[in-house]
Amino acid sequence: MVAAAALFAGRSYDGTSVDDLVGQTGVHRGSLYKTFGSKRGLYLAALRHYVDRELGEQGDLRFLLLAAAERAPVDSEVAAEVTRGIRLLDQGGGEQATTMALGLRIRELAEGKDGGR
Repeated sequence: MVAAAALFAGRSYDGTSVDDLVGQTGVHRGSLYKTFGSKRGLYLAALRHYVDRELGEQGDLRFLLLAAAERAPVDSEVAAEVTRGIRLLDQGGGEQATTMALGLRIRELAEGKDGGR
């Protein structure tokens, strides 16, 4: 899950092929489809894993931002996970802190200051 989440965060959903996922995760194509059903299924599982285990005050927000911008408008399950992630961030530091952190991360990405994340 960590490798898939990192790949989706780095390349986006549309920029990540099944071949990329197979190569990066080491999971055979047949196993991927048997376990997750599709690339979207793996994406949802990776996003859930990210929200559950990697998202937090110290975590990188790139995957959450990409999911919000790219997939949430067209996929209600992704939208629900993005909303859940934002609520978890709100619980940790409040809505204002979440808004500031998301805005700062957008600015960093726009200015090419990815910081190796």
